[in-house]
Amino acid sequence: MVIVLFRSKLTANAGSAYADTLAEIEEYVKTRPGFIAAKGFTAEDGERLTVVWWQDKETLAAWQHDMRHMEVKQAGRKNWYEYYKMEVAEVYRQSDFAREPASKPQKGAVTGD
Repeated sequence: MVIVLFRSKLTANAGSAYADTLAEIEEYVKTRPGFIAAKGFTAEDGERLTVVWWQDKETLAAWQHDMRHMEVKQAGRKNWYEYYKMEVAEVYRQSDFAREPASKPQKGAVTGD
């Protein structure tokens, strides 16, 4: 698995055209082979962090050369980004935990309350 960390800050010109393009490209990337997930966060200073998970280096490389992605990247540089910084990392270890949902006590059961 490969993870892309995309840090960016938008210009004052990034308005509805940016929002519309972002919504379109977010839907488009979901259709690309090897795409796993993406999440975005915004810090108090306006810097944004987008984390994108890809199956492997090959599927990420295909995305880098995708014509629609290249068009959006060019528009971003020209119109919307004050800056962006990208880091790509390969996952060498993964660990998961998920708490089981609490079950409802049965009628008449002692709950310790």
